[in-house]
Amino acid sequence: MFKRFLASREAILLGAVLILLALVAIRFPAFIAPANLANVFNDTSPLIILALGQMIVILTKCIDLSIAANLALCGMVVAILNVAHPDLPVIVTLVVATGLGTILGAINGLLVWKLTIPPIVVTLGTMTIYRGTIFLISNGKWVNSHEMSAPFKAFSRQILLGLPVLSWIALAVVATFAVLLTRTTLGRAFYAVGGNPHAAVYAGLNVGRTQFLAFAIAGALAGLTGYLWVSRYAVAYVDIAGGFELDVIAACVIGGIAISGGIGSVGGLVLGALFLGVIKNALPVVNISPFWQLAISGAAIVIAVAFNARSSRTKGRIILKSAEVAA
Repeated sequence: MFKRFLASREAILLGAVLILLALVAIRFPAFIAPANLANVFNDTSPLIILALGQMIVILTKCIDLSIAANLALCGMVVAILNVAHPDLPVIVTLVVATGLGTILGAINGLLVWKLTIPPIVVTLGTMTIYRGTIFLISNGKWVNSHEMSAPFKAFSRQILLGLPVLSWIALAVVATFAVLLTRTTLGRAFYAVGGNPHAAVYAGLNVGRTQFLAFAIAGALAGLTGYLWVSRYAVAYVDIAGGFELDVIAACVIGGIAISGGIGSVGGLVLGALFLGVIKNALPVVNISPFWQLAISGAAIVIAVAFNARSSRTKGRIILKSAEVAA
C-alpha cells in the first residue's frame, strides 16, 4: 500500500511542496518555522475552501468561472449590511453570506440544468453580472475597516488552539468534503456524472440535478469565503478577489482534478492549493517579484495538464464504467 501511495499524484505533490519548502529554507530557515507555516496555511485557507467548491463542479464535467465574483458580491453585501446594522450577530452574517452564495450558485446550476447552456458560457455571463451588481449596490465606494464593527472583523482572526478560526473552518470544510466524496451517495454521483454521464443516466442518476447541486454547494462555499475574506482583510471594494478564479482553477488542475470530469481527490486538491500558497508566500521572501507567481503557476498548470493527459490513459477512480459494445 505504501508503494502505491509513492506512485500516486498526492505523493508527487507532497514531494514538490516539501522540496519547495526546503529550497526556501536554505536561504531563510525561519520560513519553515511552525508559526510561519501556520500563517502560510491561513493565507491559503480561502483558496482551499473555494477550490473545494470548484472541485465538485469540475468533477461533474462543468466549470464555474463566477465563483470569485460570487465571493466578492457576498462579501460586499455583508459588509454593507454590517455598516447598516453593526449589532447584527456574526452567526446571522454567516447565514446571510452562505445563503446568498448558495442562491447565486443555484442560478448557475439552474441555467445549466434547465436551459442546457454550456457551463463556461453561463458562468462567464454571471461573473460579469455579479461584478456589475457589486458596483451598483456600493456606488463604486469602498467599505473600510473603521466602518465595520469589531465583532465582524474579529471572527476570522480569533485564535483557537493556536490557529485562527479561518484555518479551522478550512480544515472543517476539507474533512467534510473528504467524507462527502468518499462515503455518500451524492459524492459518488459527482464522480459518476463526470466519469460517464450516459452510464450515469442508465444507473438512474439525474445528471442535470447533480450538476445543479454541485453549483449550489460551490456557491455556498463562495458566500462563506466572501464573509471570511472581508472579515480578515477588513475592507470591501468592487474588485475583491479579482482574478482569483484563475488561482482556484489552477489549484484544482495542479491537484489532479481532471478538467474532463470524474477524477480527483480532496487530498490532491489541498496539496495543489498549498503548492500555490507556498509559492505566493515564498517569492517575496527570496526577493523574487510576485509577478513571477503568474509564470510559475502557469508553468505548473501546463505540466499538470500534461501529466493528467498522460495518466488518463490508465483509468483513474471511476464509479460507473460503460460497457464496451463489440463492433
